[in-house]
Amino acid sequence: MTPIPHPDVQPIAVNCAVITVSDTRSADTDSSGQLIQSLLQNAGHRVADYALVRDEPMQIQALLQTLCQRSDLDALIFNGGTGISPRDTTYDAIAHSLDKTLPGFGELFRWLSYSEIGSRAIASRAVAGVCQSKLVFSIPGSTHAVRLAVEQLILPELGHLVKQISASS
Repeated sequence: MTPIPHPDVQPIAVNCAVITVSDTRSADTDSSGQLIQSLLQNAGHRVADYALVRDEPMQIQALLQTLCQRSDLDALIFNGGTGISPRDTTYDAIAHSLDKTLPGFGELFRWLSYSEIGSRAIASRAVAGVCQSKLVFSIPGSTHAVRLAVEQLILPELGHLVKQISASS
């Protein structure tokens, strides 16, 4: 059982964007993006935007910058393109744009993944941080990895992290 941190006095609903990075998925076949949206909404958060983007670094960075300019968004959750194949460029596109990183996110994600899939977890380049006062997560695109990251790491800390970013702005 995962320890639960002290609860926030006033839980908040976070305005999120869900972005699927894929060369092959469509809105109809994007089960991972749909799962993220469902998990967020079931937890009381708002999905203010949803997008599909090709695994092209320039397109990912342009979308990241556009979303970071929006005042109606607090957090961005990218899924897909975090592996090491030549077409997996999400990590590279996002990591270099972060003002601050949350190394513990990737470390914990890989640790949790290791307990389920073993040493193959080393190939995950999940990352999180802050970009222009927006909380940014980048997770693998498999539905299993999405469920693991969202349920065990993102949802328990989403409101708290957004409050911390807001307090420092």
